[in-house]
Amino acid sequence: MTLTTKDRLVRAAAELLREGGREALSTRAVSAAAGVQAPTLYRIFGDKDGLLDAVATYGFKSYLEGKHALGETDDPVGDLRRGWDLHVEFGLQQPAFYMLMYGEPRVREARREADAILRRIVGRIAEAGRLRVPVEQAAQLVHATGMGVILSFLASPPDQRDPDLIVAAREHVIAAITTDSADEASDIPSRAIALKAALEKEPGDVLTPAEHAMLAEWLDRLAR
Repeated sequence: MTLTTKDRLVRAAAELLREGGREALSTRAVSAAAGVQAPTLYRIFGDKDGLLDAVATYGFKSYLEGKHALGETDDPVGDLRRGWDLHVEFGLQQPAFYMLMYGEPRVREARREADAILRRIVGRIAEAGRLRVPVEQAAQLVHATGMGVILSFLASPPDQRDPDLIVAAREHVIAAITTDSADEASDIPSRAIALKAALEKEPGDVLTPAEHAMLAEWLDRLAR
């Protein structure tokens, strides 16, 4: 298959990223590795951030495919566990791409998709009446804990990494945000969270947009 100039630039940048990290991705180095002139890079990607977005998408392609391949089961908490394991595995196996995605203030498009998948899983837990805290807070806590585990492992020599820590951290955060069953989540905050998740999924036309916004605000207060 003949590669386009854009493909050559992205693959050259991806290889430089793997070998030398983020610092290796100068426009000059990428252009030279792809065998093109620097103006060509800017013409295709607009600027360096455009190139980095393309590289992040390229690197995260297999991860996102894996996320989608997990599918959905009748157990959203189990789905969250499997998603966590896939996320941590990718971060440890592809640290350069992971840091490009999560180690910078700029949020790249591939990360937006990954974040949306996580939020959708957490939303399904809320719909099942098993979420203790608001959806956004739960999603942020899951992500922050997973990222903390990955960064901690990457900063440690391989022989000092305890794989049991991954499972312990996963189960700790799941216990913090979920209940064992919907029957346990009978308090007002959990019911408010479940109702908001249901309304977001099927808003209907009984309430006006302004009324939806007001109800969502009230439910958030109750959830807190």
